[in-house]
Amino acid sequence: MSPLLHPRGIERLVTGQPTQDGAGVKLTRVLTQDLQQRLDPFLMLDNFASDNPDDYGAGFPSHPHRGFETVSYMLNGRMRHKDSAGHEGLVTDGGVQWMTAGRGVIHSEMPEQQDGVMEGFQLWLNLPGKDKMCAPWYRDIQSPEIPEYTTDDGVTVRVIAGESAGVAGAVQRAHTEPLYLDLHFPEGGGHFSQPLPAGHNAFVYVYRGEVSVAGTPVARQRMAILANEGDGVALQAGGAARALLIAGRPLREPIAQYGPFVMNTRDELIQAVEDFQSGRLA
Repeated sequence: MSPLLHPRGIERLVTGQPTQDGAGVKLTRVLTQDLQQRLDPFLMLDNFASDNPDDYGAGFPSHPHRGFETVSYMLNGRMRHKDSAGHEGLVTDGGVQWMTAGRGVIHSEMPEQQDGVMEGFQLWLNLPGKDKMCAPWYRDIQSPEIPEYTTDDGVTVRVIAGESAGVAGAVQRAHTEPLYLDLHFPEGGGHFSQPLPAGHNAFVYVYRGEVSVAGTPVARQRMAILANEGDGVALQAGGAARALLIAGRPLREPIAQYGPFVMNTRDELIQAVEDFQSGRLA
């Protein structure tokens, strides 16, 4: 991989907002609705992490989605997915659930553990308007199926989506071209760089230790929105650290959201609600 000539800097640092979702699951909402246009095609990023079953035990009972994709990445724990399209799967430590809601699906995500740590992320990825009414799709990607490699600096790179250093990720998407990397820096720290296409929106979320982006430190539980000028991103850690690097090609389409429905127009949202209420969603 050739060295970057003009690494991107940080445009803004964001602190996540504590909230609850589902049946009272405590989590931190990192990518909030006011950032959707800036970080198009990404709509939301939640980080959940607790060893208290009271924080996660009630899970996410049946609820609808239409018009986008959900990507659930489980660091620790066990979560069972069931949906109205007939899909069912269990994601465990290091695994991913990738679901395309498309024209509509009703699903549940419920913990299959009574104690221990439950930790992971859920990312919402928008669909282009022409695909919002596609058939629902679902895939479980267990941890051994996620390609990974280790750099000369000892950084382990898990390639969930996109491509890094010639390693193709577990999932590819033609229109949004998402890049989703989980970076594990060793005890001695290290350097990692990743080229990014011009115009792709990108951010880094640090969930262990501290990572510097173009010389600016990013603390744990902070998201760094990257400036769009530059040919990629350069990360440096002085010790053990972990971070997500996420980037994608913006759709540049109107975003109309009402809770679990994300469409392009208000009329499409009204139709989604009517379809759900009348049982026509899935």
